[in-house]
Amino acid sequence: MMLAVYTFVFSVVFKARWPGGTGSKIEFALLLFSGLIVYNIFSECVNKSPLLIVNNPNFVKKIIFPIEILPIVSVISSLFQALMSFIVWGVFYSIFSGFPPLTIFFLPVVLLPLVFITLGISWFLAALGVYIRDVSQMTGLITTALLFLSPVFYSVDSLPEQFQDLMKINPLTLIIEQVRDVMIWGRPVNIIDFLLITVFSLIILIFGYLFFKRTKKGFADVL
Repeated sequence: MMLAVYTFVFSVVFKARWPGGTGSKIEFALLLFSGLIVYNIFSECVNKSPLLIVNNPNFVKKIIFPIEILPIVSVISSLFQALMSFIVWGVFYSIFSGFPPLTIFFLPVVLLPLVFITLGISWFLAALGVYIRDVSQMTGLITTALLFLSPVFYSVDSLPEQFQDLMKINPLTLIIEQVRDVMIWGRPVNIIDFLLITVFSLIILIFGYLFFKRTKKGFADVL
């Protein structure tokens, strides 16, 4: 339902178009859907993470349990839902445009940096949420802002050049663009961009994990 609403608002009301595309509503919906799937993986996990430990105090106080797993489970759950969405996307693409380009087989590869970034931030926020309970209220605002500051509803190429560079500060920008490249445009993965975002995502992953490990010792006292 929301996909139909977004497609109508941005393709009909605001007349948004993708450079190099046909300009059809179906194409716009497929491009939009692919971006939303990527965004939803990130936002769903980030919004849940500040309360992962707070809502499961027994795992901290009474049960010998590796609580580092909780953010991992959250990410896996989000990826499973995304898989269902990708299947739906594939069905609609096949109906209206034929078989997707062979580059779609690179999709799991280009999604790896997203998984690393999401898991790293989830570890960080899960730990921070134990000590600062208001974090959960802030994440919703931040992820909502990211929805419009990421190229979900539009292409980066459609922006003025000075804003294109600013957009690339957002790591979701490169990931969403690469996902569309392999899913829709049939373009090969840009190795340099992929390596850059992968290195960045690994830094976030390691930082988030180390922060979680360092702060988990005080969880029981706070909860």
